[in-house]
Amino acid sequence: MKITIVGTGYVGLVTGTCFAEVGIDVTCVDIDQQKIENLNKGISPIYEPGLDAIIERNVSKGRLSFTTDLSSCMDDTEVIFSAVGTPPDEDGSADLKYVLDVARTVGKTMNKYILIVTKSTVPVGTAKKVREAIQDELDKRGVAIEFDVASNPEFLKEGDAISDFMKPDRIVVGVESEKAEAIISKLYKPFTLNGHPVIFMDVPSAEMTKYAANSMLATKISFMNDIANLCEIIGADVNMVRKGIGSDSRIGHKFIYPGIGYGGSCFPKDVKALIKTAESVGYPMRVLKAVEEVNDNQKSVLFNKFSEYFNGDIKGKTVAMWGLSFKPQTDDMREAPALVLIKKLLEAGCHVRAYDPVAMHETKRRIGDTIYYGKDTYDTLDEADCLFVVTEWTEFRFPSWGVVKKLLKSPVIFDGRNIFDHTDLEHFGIEYIGIGIKQRK
Repeated sequence: MKITIVGTGYVGLVTGTCFAEVGIDVTCVDIDQQKIENLNKGISPIYEPGLDAIIERNVSKGRLSFTTDLSSCMDDTEVIFSAVGTPPDEDGSADLKYVLDVARTVGKTMNKYILIVTKSTVPVGTAKKVREAIQDELDKRGVAIEFDVASNPEFLKEGDAISDFMKPDRIVVGVESEKAEAIISKLYKPFTLNGHPVIFMDVPSAEMTKYAANSMLATKISFMNDIANLCEIIGADVNMVRKGIGSDSRIGHKFIYPGIGYGGSCFPKDVKALIKTAESVGYPMRVLKAVEEVNDNQKSVLFNKFSEYFNGDIKGKTVAMWGLSFKPQTDDMREAPALVLIKKLLEAGCHVRAYDPVAMHETKRRIGDTIYYGKDTYDTLDEADCLFVVTEWTEFRFPSWGVVKKLLKSPVIFDGRNIFDHTDLEHFGIEYIGIGIKQRK
């Protein structure tokens, strides 16, 4: 079987590479010439553990190739996955320009039956627009060629995407015909041999499933952050509360860790898009609007704690920052809380010394040399007044507290991910301020 993936961003590249890994011939297409040249050399545009090795292996075996010319794939391909970006418009709705560009190109160049599968996260009704765009181009050509449109939303966690794709909890697919269902079943058979199901449904339901899933997870995060803030006020410990409610099987332990807000490419964009979709049909998503508001406010919580600790006298202070990416195991800085914190610190006249294992290059691309990029965790602490823990990278979990105490001018840590135990730090004379934990006097 030969397939084509359009878009070599996070979703497209992982999808294409994993399909190639199970023996499918895959061509990935992107309009970025430099990106394609780099990929053909085995250079990935994203950081994802394990991805580079799989790309290199499948390129060398001839199962994975990259091109900028979608039309050159049309004669051989059986399935086209559209995995192009759907960036938010100014009003928060999903921009479908690139999705429809792909559809029009398919309509202009297809010469036989093709199944077009939307992999990008798109609003309900997008498949209909894709079908109309393809059919419009076929009508202009005066040809009648059968095709199907399907929806196959991705559920990949950045930092664990390879495992998620190869061993999925479920594969959600929206189809309109038995032929399309048969093709998808064949394509995903290597991934379902271990019992993971393909859940077939109508196309609008598949499109909605992706938004509903991400919005539910975002809701859990914002709810827990709201609980954490209340815990601080009334003197409860959110870590104990989390354990108490997480043991309830109806709730579970996942996505109830308090922190400094969610970021990344999915949750912020998808929550906004679903709110806009509801508004377009006259329905207010009141819960999701509150989720978004809580998250926006939570990204400033470390700055507010920092300012309060120093009684507002923060101009000229130097803040060490461990972590920049929105989560560990990725260099993704989209909607990262670190960017909000850095902006607030710089506007207040502070200096920032930051270190991240993989995201410093991407941060520098976004904000330039407005901050100091440390050589390692300890380099950032030199002459710093305090430490912010922003991303819970594993390498931050067991520092030498004696060295930390010696390097910090003011031995205080603002832990935005609650990865440390206050008793450990107090033993070394370091003050600890976490999220949802009443500050000890």
